[in-house]
Amino acid sequence: MKFKELEPLSNEDLEKRLEEAKMELIKLNSQVATGITIKSPGQIKQLKKTIAKIKTRQKQNE
Repeated sequence: MKFKELEPLSNEDLEKRLEEAKMELIKLNSQVATGITIKSPGQIKQLKKTIAKIKTRQKQNE
């Protein structure tokens, strides 16, 4: 997700996207921990970056 996509979103939408990203990250981390191979190894890194972008945008809105 690009930072420009987050600009028009409200705080409620950002919070919703943040929760979705965190749940997806938990799911992927549990798959890795149990030994299941995930589709894309870079997906975890990308999710972490997305979470950071959302948190940054939330700070800017304050």
